[in-house]
Amino acid sequence: MKRLTLTLAALGLAGSALAQEAVFQTRTLTPEAALKAAQVALEACRKQGYQIAVAVTDRNGLVQVLLRDRFAGPHTPTVAMDKAWTAASFKTSTLEFGKDTQPGKAMSGIRHVPRVVAAGGGLPIEGGGTLVGAIGVSGGPGGEADESCAKAGIKAIADSLEL
Repeated sequence: MKRLTLTLAALGLAGSALAQEAVFQTRTLTPEAALKAAQVALEACRKQGYQIAVAVTDRNGLVQVLLRDRFAGPHTPTVAMDKAWTAASFKTSTLEFGKDTQPGKAMSGIRHVPRVVAAGGGLPIEGGGTLVGAIGVSGGPGGEADESCAKAGIKAIADSLEL
């Protein structure tokens, strides 16, 4: 350890910005905010007559909350998680992602990556100009319907995201 300290000092790095950049801070959703977003998204879809599953992830695409309505199809939890993962990974709406990755477009090959879902219903969640999580909804009658429920979930927590 003494040798490392001496080496850093000899290189002039001991108190420099380079040495201080060894760690960083990130923001992510709390479990409480993730749960609220999921509950509101589920309720928004119910009001429209849709039985869905909704997943909310942290900024890395790891699931924090997963809710499945009682009559939602057995595939919906996996698809909701993968939509949220896709939105977090690519930092974009999966509806837009689907349009941008159509066959014949430059990014079409990305659709073959495991877990990537190029269908509407996944949205990144941002707070203070940075990605803090993502939400994915599956089970509505199309990507636009799923996305509208996801937007309702984000809107429910929007005030607490902008610090």
